[in-house]
Amino acid sequence: MHQHDHHGDHSHHETVHEPASPRGWIASNIRFLVAAIVVVAAALSACLVLVGPGQAVVITRFGDPTRVLTQPGLAWKVPAPVESKIDVDLRLRTTSSGLQDVGTRDGLRILVQAYVAWQVPDDPNHIRQFLRAVRNQPEIAASQLRSFVGSSLEITASSFDLSSLVNTDPQKIHLDQFERQLRDRLNEQALKVYGVAIRQVGLERLTLPAETLTATVERMKAERATVAAERSAEGQRAANEVASNADRDARVLVAKAKTDAADIDAKARVEAAEIYGKAYSDDPQLYTLLRSLDTLDQVIDSNTRLILRTDAAPFDVLVDGPNGALGIAAPKPGKTPR
Repeated sequence: MHQHDHHGDHSHHETVHEPASPRGWIASNIRFLVAAIVVVAAALSACLVLVGPGQAVVITRFGDPTRVLTQPGLAWKVPAPVESKIDVDLRLRTTSSGLQDVGTRDGLRILVQAYVAWQVPDDPNHIRQFLRAVRNQPEIAASQLRSFVGSSLEITASSFDLSSLVNTDPQKIHLDQFERQLRDRLNEQALKVYGVAIRQVGLERLTLPAETLTATVERMKAERATVAAERSAEGQRAANEVASNADRDARVLVAKAKTDAADIDAKARVEAAEIYGKAYSDDPQLYTLLRSLDTLDQVIDSNTRLILRTDAAPFDVLVDGPNGALGIAAPKPGKTPR
């Protein structure tokens, strides 16, 4: 009995005084370490804010915006529920207006569809305005922009004639001016009301209703006819100018030729007079005879009949013969001259 109690006491003494091993300590405390790390990570996650490219982060304190972060990177905030964050998308977006029936300055109707490229600028004031206006919902902003585009298209189209939008002459088309005016009008309204900036505006489609198409075709025909008439008139004027110049040149040439001919004739007459004078001075009787023969040759041909005195020059040559004209006595019949 005594031995059994002694053995029981010894076993109890060994159990109470046995030292704890390191492995057992780690196993019993690792759960506390993991829990502490999780708590620290959760606290850091609640305090850290990551701003990515193409976005902004608005820090609100009890729902009121206090800071706007636009630079990419990490930032600090007080954990919720004191401070919260709102991510705002700053990337470029596009919105189409759909076909809009608008009127031009000359009273014709056209169907126009425009697109708008827009984004929230990285300016804290505009970002806050965007949050207040559409509650950070780009779909609402796009819907409102479509309404703005429709009214702006109507106002802008009323400043242009149809011929400046649809024309066969590229020099008369002013679509770039139309788009610029539309963009300026949209940007002013969108930035003021919704805090979004209009980056680009363009016309996707421009069509004509049936009555406008008919009027446009008739106008183009009239323009073509006018151009054809102008070119025909220009051609006629050029032809008349060429004919006038040719006629003038011909008159000048004829006048010059007549002048030259007159000069030549005058010189010939002078030379002939000199020859006649020299011939007369050398032999007056021979000169008289030759002049008489020249005169007869000019006034008498094979069909000429004349009744004239034969004792007067130049017809005395016909009776007296050359010798008589020269003053030489004609030989009597039956005698041979010596």
